[in-house]
Amino acid sequence: MSLAICSLKWEAAHTGAQTITYDSDGYHLVRFPYVTGEEQYDPWNMHDPAQGGDSASTFPDARSGLIWPSHDGWGVLSAMVFWEADSAGLEYRARYVRDPLNLSTGYNSTATTDIAPTRGGQYRTYMWQMFVHPGTPLGLKISVRGAGDVKVSTPLMLAEFKLAIHTDVKTP
Repeated sequence: MSLAICSLKWEAAHTGAQTITYDSDGYHLVRFPYVTGEEQYDPWNMHDPAQGGDSASTFPDARSGLIWPSHDGWGVLSAMVFWEADSAGLEYRARYVRDPLNLSTGYNSTATTDIAPTRGGQYRTYMWQMFVHPGTPLGLKISVRGAGDVKVSTPLMLAEFKLAIHTDVKTP
């Protein structure tokens, strides 16, 4: 069975702070630079700045948060998110979204996870599996909620977003 893989990584220590802005759905689309090396791996050009617009995307615009699947197949999505310590945060949420910017097939969220905080920084990993298709981008969205469901702009320290597409799905 063959795999097509895209692995994205963003770190505040290397790239600078990521401004947390909440979209109308109450989530922030995590952005990733257009680079390779270390954990960043994209031989299939699934994180291509030319995808999804008339002009090239530049980090940290919203399109830099997208993975565009290169193949139809069974997608294994995984993510890791590290938030700084923030006493105002009472819930830490993450979700995967098909077409989070409404560029093709329409916004479709899946696999939303909601976790209570632990003491100190918040360090989470997430995984989900689903069918993926070229032309329908994927995004990782996060949200921190405080008292009264207020959205809190808790700074991120690190984020990774990965897609492994199983391209040889058997059918009976």
